[in-house]
Amino acid sequence: MLQDIAPHIYHNQMSWKEPDADDFVLVFKGRTLYCKVEDGNLIVPRVKDVGQEKLQYAFSIDARADYLLSDAELPETDGFSYMDTGRLRSLNLGPALMAAAAGESLYRWYSGQKFCGRCGKPMEKSKTERAMVCPACGNTVYPKICPAVIVAIHDGDRLVLTRYKDRPFKKYALVAGFNEIGESIEETVHREVLEETGLRVKNLRFYKSQPWVFTDTLLFGFFAELDGSDEITVQEDELAEAGWFDRSEIPEDESHISLTGEMMEQFRKGLA
Repeated sequence: MLQDIAPHIYHNQMSWKEPDADDFVLVFKGRTLYCKVEDGNLIVPRVKDVGQEKLQYAFSIDARADYLLSDAELPETDGFSYMDTGRLRSLNLGPALMAAAAGESLYRWYSGQKFCGRCGKPMEKSKTERAMVCPACGNTVYPKICPAVIVAIHDGDRLVLTRYKDRPFKKYALVAGFNEIGESIEETVHREVLEETGLRVKNLRFYKSQPWVFTDTLLFGFFAELDGSDEITVQEDELAEAGWFDRSEIPEDESHISLTGEMMEQFRKGLA
């Protein structure tokens, strides 16, 4: 999956280290990243290419530090350009894709916290942790992480697959939805399944979690057995389609980056 970058190690703890000349810089502007792709490798500029001004430490992968530079206008030369980050998902970029996705998540968060949501005064970066602090009223804001569930509903050799309505992603997926306030993750599973398909489930089995940083989401994957009627009632404002598929009908996962794809693949191969 996206975060599975072993033997490389992702270090996300905050640091105030001064950038080295050979550290990497993730330059975002809107939904684009300043980069180039050569021979299957994602290449981004280094500190020595853009200078140290306005850099914000993001994280490290192994000994390589990545810094953010927001909304800079850099020349599109030597193969570099501002590439739509959505295109990067379809490329097999390994740890570089994780870095780009996590960097974009932090870029969105920093960009959205310039002013205090409580009093409207300018926010400042915390000197002790990854947070934005309002010096006027003390409001402290941490990075946005939204918990959500992915549910593989199965009945014997059948699995429920869905397709989203009015979204760019058109491939088959599983039932999914966000956790609500005051709700356990298990309760989210039951509610989302009932809302999207009209089905009821039992014997929930937690599979894995995934930080889906493309949408600032922490995913919790569950396999769940059908409980009762198998008649599906599609939530038409959310889904274009939902239905039962035999193992042999489940499409093969080609991207190998998502929890949804891995769970579908596990069931297709008879491993779950």
